[in-house]
Amino acid sequence: MRRLAPLSLALLLAACSATPPVESPPLPLAETEVQLLAINDFHGRLDAPMQAVPVTLPDGSTTRVPAGGAAYLAGAINGLRTETSITVAAGDLIGATPIASALFLDEPTIEALDLMGLQYSALGNHEFDKGPDELLRIINGGCEKYTNLEPCRLQPHDGADFTYFGANVTRADGSALVPTSTLHDFGSVQLGIIGLPLDDTPLLVAPNLVAGLNFADEADSANALVADLKAQGADSIVLLIHEGAYNDGRWDDPACTGLSGPVLAIHERLDPAISLIVSGHTHNAYDCSLPMPDGSGERLLTSAGRYGAMLTDIRMTFEGERLVRLAADNLVVQGEPFTDRDGKEVVPSNALPRFAPDPRVAALVERTVRAAEPMANRIVGTLSGPAPDHPNDFESPAANLIADAQLAATRAPEHGGAQLAFINGGGVRTSLVPGPDGAITYGQIFEVQPFGNTLMTVTLSGAQLKQLLEQQFVSARGEDQEYHLIPSSNFSFAYDLSRPQGDRIVSMTLDGQAIDPAADYRVTANNFIANGGDGYSVLKEGRNRTGAGLDLDAVIFWLAEGRDPPPVGRIRKLGE
Repeated sequence: MRRLAPLSLALLLAACSATPPVESPPLPLAETEVQLLAINDFHGRLDAPMQAVPVTLPDGSTTRVPAGGAAYLAGAINGLRTETSITVAAGDLIGATPIASALFLDEPTIEALDLMGLQYSALGNHEFDKGPDELLRIINGGCEKYTNLEPCRLQPHDGADFTYFGANVTRADGSALVPTSTLHDFGSVQLGIIGLPLDDTPLLVAPNLVAGLNFADEADSANALVADLKAQGADSIVLLIHEGAYNDGRWDDPACTGLSGPVLAIHERLDPAISLIVSGHTHNAYDCSLPMPDGSGERLLTSAGRYGAMLTDIRMTFEGERLVRLAADNLVVQGEPFTDRDGKEVVPSNALPRFAPDPRVAALVERTVRAAEPMANRIVGTLSGPAPDHPNDFESPAANLIADAQLAATRAPEHGGAQLAFINGGGVRTSLVPGPDGAITYGQIFEVQPFGNTLMTVTLSGAQLKQLLEQQFVSARGEDQEYHLIPSSNFSFAYDLSRPQGDRIVSMTLDGQAIDPAADYRVTANNFIANGGDGYSVLKEGRNRTGAGLDLDAVIFWLAEGRDPPPVGRIRKLGE
């Protein structure tokens, strides 16, 4: 055996008795803050919408400030955008638009959104207002004609620079109409993005315009994409969805008091990997933290109201690849001062952020509005006073006026022989407020009814008429709801929501006489609900269907000789 030298033995013994090295604590993971700037329900509001938003100031007082306008929205986005930022939307960017956008098939709105730097949006129901062929033209570009209006009147349309998502929309052959999702690379963070419209879209669009398309369940469609996005490396997933919520409190109430609405049921079924829902459709503004269904944490739900009056600034903070903080803030996009209908000045507040308008978008808006002015400013009738709309789409002077106009336009035998008419509450988009001399312009009427619907008259029995009115109070899913079909002045009905579904209509009268279940009646409605839109499927059963021109023309003819705003009282709610 070889002996160890004395020095070697000493070194060996020293090594054996040494204290183990102390491990250094792991270095903290780098933080990455990802920003999403979100909008929804823009509806082509290029010009300032003359919208006053109530706000709570830092000192606790409240005031109203002017909000909206595409140039100011673009300026706010420019001023808030960070180095790790994307701009997203939750649908209804086009459709139901003011005349300056609608006359040009919403091509200027797409250009404005491109200039704002929008990158991703869900489809909304109003994106389908002119059918899938026109929608794809708007997305992809081109000047093919799919409507009564001429495309590319201002300039060639080169399509949208941003991506529309429709994860639950398929053609008859099962293929996707538009992309379903994407993975956005922020370098150290990968963010999955899914977008889709509400599955009730076929009930909100004239049925013939979505024939051949399938709108699947929202939660199922989003969840089906999660595994693939995670396999691609998504650290978190965002859902852009055109469905929303309602809140009882103010929009800036941090407690989200009384939050309700269809999107909450969708949230309860979503995969926990989806950490953020950017929503829309209800035109409400909120940013609310909701508990995850599995108890694993919280999910953020946001909406920025409507018409570009607000913008949601969302911040997602990651430590390495792990999401550790999620916060959002709805900011009012302060715009130009204006005088409201009561003669009160609505002016910006220096206590809130203010952003300069984007000059490129401002020039686009000016050019577009100027091109639309000759038709928009044409005086077509007079009204002795304002005809307000109802914020919840119930009976209102504006709705009553439209129903009366539609009956007048179709009462003659050669025009349909109508005995009564209905307008759906959602078909009345705003109030009708005359100028100082009572003048009403074409542009004003277009804002009230921007869909370009035609009038149809059908025959229903009295029993079918009752079934039709019962459909106001039951959703497509069989849940209780309260909408109104607003009738012409010669028809009235009463309802009681304490009664069971299918038996809530208590009385119906036409010209003062009770409706006979066995008799036939000629009923006028716009082609949207006449074809089953808004869930009024009984109208699809109507016999002897006849058409009678545009809904706008009916109101123009009705106002041509001057009118007074009609009072409310045609619909009575009992049991309260």
